[in-house]
Amino acid sequence: MQFADRLNNVETSAIRELFKLLGKPGIISFAGGFPDSAMFDVDGIRAASNAALAEEPGAALQYGATEGYNPLREQLAAFMASKGAKDVAADNLIVTTGSQQALDLLGKTLISPGDKVIVEGPTFLATIQCFRLYGAELISAPIDGNGVKTDELEKLIAEHQPKFVYLIPTFGNPSGAMLSLERRKAVLEMAVKHNTLIVEDDPYGDLYFGDAPPPSLLNLSATVPGSRELLVHCGSLSKVLSPGLRVGWMIAPAELLAKATMCKQFSDAHTSTFAQATAAQYLKAGRMPGTLAHVRKVYAERAQAMGNALRNDLGDAIEFVQPQGGLFVWARLTGAGGKVVDGNVLAKRAIDKGVAFVPGTPFFCANPDHATFRLSFATADADKIREGVARLAQAV
Repeated sequence: MQFADRLNNVETSAIRELFKLLGKPGIISFAGGFPDSAMFDVDGIRAASNAALAEEPGAALQYGATEGYNPLREQLAAFMASKGAKDVAADNLIVTTGSQQALDLLGKTLISPGDKVIVEGPTFLATIQCFRLYGAELISAPIDGNGVKTDELEKLIAEHQPKFVYLIPTFGNPSGAMLSLERRKAVLEMAVKHNTLIVEDDPYGDLYFGDAPPPSLLNLSATVPGSRELLVHCGSLSKVLSPGLRVGWMIAPAELLAKATMCKQFSDAHTSTFAQATAAQYLKAGRMPGTLAHVRKVYAERAQAMGNALRNDLGDAIEFVQPQGGLFVWARLTGAGGKVVDGNVLAKRAIDKGVAFVPGTPFFCANPDHATFRLSFATADADKIREGVARLAQAV
């Protein structure tokens, strides 16, 4: 077959390929980037779906508006307001089939072949694949434990004049990093200074373990004149409620939302109305605060268990920043004592020891750091985490 040239720019997900190796009995997996299904609020979702069918069965089961089921858009606006984005109205957002579709819509509406886009190094693997599919030339902005290095980012913006900058400021995937308040303000100020669009992807911001993180770029934009018109905010219920609902949203300037809505018409017509109606009823019922409190507590305990085990069992063979939220530990092999220094090599050795993780290389759009790797603590309890890390230590 003669496939489209754009497919030459992308490869199968390294993470999906890794999952093929996990059928081996007894494997403890730290590889996935998904929440623990044992913590889904099944009773609450069941009640919400029943309410959707009881109150508006015709609307829940019928075709719907491309921009989203209006009761859900209103609930999402209220949800954003509860987190500090007081001026978000239902008309300021569209519902997407997971936040993943928002990235695809940004690719469709903004990227022409050869356009430059700045992403963090490392960043979400699917973002790299999606933007490359549309022909983007990706530029890597370095990060540290406090998120993207804004001095370096501004130099890259000035040099490359990108179509936009894509960031995961709060507990990024895979880095787990949290962009500091000072740097968040700097990002908004440079957006205005250089007239550059900023995309804030925020699927993990509600999963904090102690104090709440700094305000989102969306919330802070009210304090930086002109920045709101240069900001896109993507959100999702996947990590906090259920990935299976496939409910995300995108807040953006009206002109961009209109173009994105048009492109969404061509791809799926609309996100599942039944899923949207269920999500709307769930938010309306007021169960989300309790759900968030529960998952934060569980993930905080697991993150601490993993951090303690890594320090105890691997010592100076690795370095990492203890996560303050999200689902991931981002670690780097040091090679101390002549031990393994390549995450790809360690991944293969770890499988033989009965534990899996994702090497860091695929998360970089350029100049990958082969010593890095990502561990997820979300789906294993503390005992499994300790056992898995002990196995990992045998492979290092």
